[in-house]
Amino acid sequence: MTSQDNQNEITTISQDSLDSQAATINPTANDQNVNERTASEKTASEQIDLAHMDIAAITDTANLPQPSLQPIQQATYKANATDFIVNELLPLDFTGEGEHLWLHIEKSGMNTAYLAKLLSEWADIPLRDVGYSGLKDRHALTTQWFSLRIPKKQLPPTEFAPVDIGENETVTILAQYWHNKKLNRGTHRANQFVITLRDIQFASASDENNENNVSPEQLLSAKEAVEHHLTRIGESGVPNYFGPQRFGRQGNNVREALSLFARPPREPRPQPKKSKRKRAPREQNTMELSAARSLIFNEILAARVRNGSWNTGLTGEVFNLDGSGSIFTSETLDDTLHARIDSGDIHPTAVLWGTGNDKVIGSAADLETEVVQHSPLLMQLATGLEQRDIKAQRRALRLPIEALSWEWSDDQTLVLNFTLTTGSFATSVLASLVQQLAS
Repeated sequence: MTSQDNQNEITTISQDSLDSQAATINPTANDQNVNERTASEKTASEQIDLAHMDIAAITDTANLPQPSLQPIQQATYKANATDFIVNELLPLDFTGEGEHLWLHIEKSGMNTAYLAKLLSEWADIPLRDVGYSGLKDRHALTTQWFSLRIPKKQLPPTEFAPVDIGENETVTILAQYWHNKKLNRGTHRANQFVITLRDIQFASASDENNENNVSPEQLLSAKEAVEHHLTRIGESGVPNYFGPQRFGRQGNNVREALSLFARPPREPRPQPKKSKRKRAPREQNTMELSAARSLIFNEILAARVRNGSWNTGLTGEVFNLDGSGSIFTSETLDDTLHARIDSGDIHPTAVLWGTGNDKVIGSAADLETEVVQHSPLLMQLATGLEQRDIKAQRRALRLPIEALSWEWSDDQTLVLNFTLTTGSFATSVLASLVQQLAS
């Protein structure tokens, strides 16, 4: 099998997994004219049979296609906490005044929510008065900011030193400042990653009959291929897939989303007669809703990677201005737009599914509709999101990699250093480089 044949096999797994699920739905569904119906018009008779669906395979991001064959066949990451380092980048001028104590904390072995709980207990304040910008991986060495609302600046009599933590859990306060505002979610600009890949097996140097007997020349060529690939993705970016943590263990978050959507949406709470506000029901199932939108997005992006338009654009495309949340629609693609795409100034986008997806038109809209309507699973997720009046948003298809550098610790150990904007996944960078990633 040639490298190109192997890549074609890799890039079709995810779509085949989705296609195979159609047999678990009402068998007459494929005979119906789905193109004439929106996702919200699906009927209860077409509910998905979870018992016969391999959600784990469908949500396995290792099956998603890549623009080119990865030069590393296999590698291990997260062999220990220091192999995966995440530093939250949050440039801020502190006022030195106010009742919010901001703490810069290094942690490992515990998740962000649990640390927030420990801080609230130490300061004897409600958990709602503890702020943080983003969730950081438990199985990593991470630094991030927290804010604590301390009325009258009355600090606890003892330093923060939790005793009821595990043997592999550590917490260290690196710095603290007073500020006049609480730290809200999504405040930080980016995250810096330092990731160590171990036990590397190179794709170009692999030999099924004698994989341990690689000549110095083969090894040098394989390492050069990796460096060439890193240089290229550092310039052009990688597909902006949602990472596996979004879907939970074995895709459980998607299972929960399907169970949620099988129940009627919550009704709005009755308002007092004097109230003129129309308050929508508050949806508590954030994790499930995010998983549903993320799976639909990943499959649309996968289709764009397969047809080569993920980093070139289509007619009717909604573009995202790099480094911002600004978007605009273009009915046609001219030389000026192509130049802006090539320079990284703008990026094609896909929908985060919901109601009001009316900005995309033309070929780009047709592709998104076709991907969802082709899969009964995606149709059901789309229906559930629409029924809960989740508003459509856009997400860039391309993920730029900032300040990418690397160093070989030895012939089988590579240390990567790069920065990604908030909301993106380091695993997307690793997936573009490594065919089989183990942790």
